[in-house]
Amino acid sequence: MKRITKFTIPALLGAMLLTFSACQENFLDVVPTDRVSDASILSDSVLFEAYVLNRYMGARLTDKEAEGTLPGFGRGFEYAMWSSVTDESIYNNDDNTWLVQRGQIAPENTGIAGTFWGRSYRSIRELNYALANVDNVPMSQQKKNALKGEIKFIRAFRYHDLIRNYGKVVLLGDKVYEISDDLTSQDLFNRSDIKAGIDYAVAQLDEATALLPASNDNNAWKLGRATKGAALALKARLLLYGASPLYNAATWQQAAAASKAVMDLNKYSLFTGGYGNLFTSENNSEIIFGRFYAKGARHVCLEIANGPNSYNAWGGNVPVQNLVDDYEMLDGTKISDPGTSYDPKDPYKNRDPRFYATILYNGATYRNSTIQTFTPGGKDSKDGPSNWNTSKTGYYLKKFMNDNLPIDNPWDIAGTQTWIYFRYAEILLNYAEAQNEASGPDASVYAAVNAIRQRTGVAMPALAAGLTQAQMREKIRNERRIELAFEEHRFYDVRRWKIANVTENVPAYGIEIGKNGTALTYTKKEALTGRSFADKQYWLPIPRSEIQASNNKLEQNPGY
Repeated sequence: MKRITKFTIPALLGAMLLTFSACQENFLDVVPTDRVSDASILSDSVLFEAYVLNRYMGARLTDKEAEGTLPGFGRGFEYAMWSSVTDESIYNNDDNTWLVQRGQIAPENTGIAGTFWGRSYRSIRELNYALANVDNVPMSQQKKNALKGEIKFIRAFRYHDLIRNYGKVVLLGDKVYEISDDLTSQDLFNRSDIKAGIDYAVAQLDEATALLPASNDNNAWKLGRATKGAALALKARLLLYGASPLYNAATWQQAAAASKAVMDLNKYSLFTGGYGNLFTSENNSEIIFGRFYAKGARHVCLEIANGPNSYNAWGGNVPVQNLVDDYEMLDGTKISDPGTSYDPKDPYKNRDPRFYATILYNGATYRNSTIQTFTPGGKDSKDGPSNWNTSKTGYYLKKFMNDNLPIDNPWDIAGTQTWIYFRYAEILLNYAEAQNEASGPDASVYAAVNAIRQRTGVAMPALAAGLTQAQMREKIRNERRIELAFEEHRFYDVRRWKIANVTENVPAYGIEIGKNGTALTYTKKEALTGRSFADKQYWLPIPRSEIQASNNKLEQNPGY
């Protein structure tokens, strides 16, 4: 399925790779016809800008990554989403996710998680090439400065991806390494400590912020490109991670100030058109930075990939009971609280409204019908059609799905939803967490969390007054779990908080619903066996192939 962003131009440039002079001087000086030469890129401002824009994407390095087109920063795993290596969901048909869930990941078998290192460093080299040559391209200084800002932003994002997955990283600076260089030098493989990595990326983002525009003004050519807000949002996330227990490489005060800088732009606001609509709206006031998709081109068709089996869909990333149980009741109580309003005989009644916009459950209204996961006879259970796609957990994914897009024959039509990298709700939660850790639960912490809980379309009760710092910490963590579910946060949150040894060592639960006449019974079941986590998995292993390519000079993460 082909996938093209709005900053992508025709296929020739979309597949653009550098053609090095050595290649041009060999074999009878034949000029390749399937790529654009570096000389052409550097002599043409339009081609050079296109080269920079395509750095928002990366190389396709494994099967099922962006079928036919290039993966971006996120949703690059095609059908299995990053949520399915967490306690948010499992992927029904594995897709190289189960080994991560079961703690079997190894340098020789990285499963779905094997592409971060190679793709990031390939991208960094491409960006260094652009930065080294931008001043030689015939274009205005204003345009050069703006492109430099984008280059520094994208490079910082790639380092952020390396840091949050591997911890210590190799900092390459601005150097463009060539085949003719001494690639055996130990300097090329020295991994800097986490603080040095975060400090470097933050410094790059400060430089990018000074160069980037405040807004792209919905210009189609600029839509999806970095702005000052995007750079500040990435800085806020990096410093939040840096202040967290796993990293211990920044202060909570720094993290709070970075998030407050985004808030003080007074440019972004919480979307008020309904929580579910936030993710199917092409552009809105909450999106700080996202990947926009063109219509009329093949994409990852989310609806058929994740929909229920009776709708002729594949039931891909299916939510687990672990997540369902963490949604509060409409009155703000947890289902485990004494005196809760939760009714185990009617478990989906009066839950946080975000539950209904995120998860399809037995009895949910969907596409002019009703979800039936009960047995016997439920059309979305193993007794229904296409039962090989039946959810192993008893739930299906609702979030991101656009009911106006087809499930049957969706090619070239579906999958056009914007993938959001940064949105304002994350910034508010980043601020609340950092400020609570720095100063305790002051009024600004309450205001940030309550703004999310009480926005139009959510309307959960405000947090109770008088919470301790520890109580507020738990509230914020659960709020992140619910508000940011399936958005590629949970994997990193439980690790940076150093609670993955708890959350990831719990079975992946589902629900078995039995029907007898009109009566329903609900029985918790284990949906994926063998779920396990060891402390070494706080960081990913560097693929063995990368270690071998360094002649074993590259340090592996501990325990692998």
